[in-house]
Amino acid sequence: MAVGFGVAINPAFRTKVTPLENGTYRVATSGSSAPVAYWCGIGDFAIRTLRTSATQRIYIASPYQKGVRTVDFSLTPPEGADTSPGYSVTVKRVGANMTAGKAQGYCYDTFMDFSF
Repeated sequence: MAVGFGVAINPAFRTKVTPLENGTYRVATSGSSAPVAYWCGIGDFAIRTLRTSATQRIYIASPYQKGVRTVDFSLTPPEGADTSPGYSVTVKRVGANMTAGKAQGYCYDTFMDFSF
């Protein structure tokens, strides 16, 4: 579980990562639905639990789902997805990706944009 910094002793958000089949990981958050919360969760899990390198790329396998507030990630690019880099942090596009180190860095970002 990754925890984002918050005011006083209460964390701004918490994440839960559940391994699925075929090397996919589902991230759920509480306290925030900001894209950086999901990336924080998978980045921290990849580095601390899976022991990946900070340069390991992480890809969105299934985008944000409003009803269940989850995002599925993979360490391999989704087949046929556009994996070209974007200019914003998103959880809405299959194939969007960043390194595990960059994703984990969002756990320590105290100026999160909570607009979704």
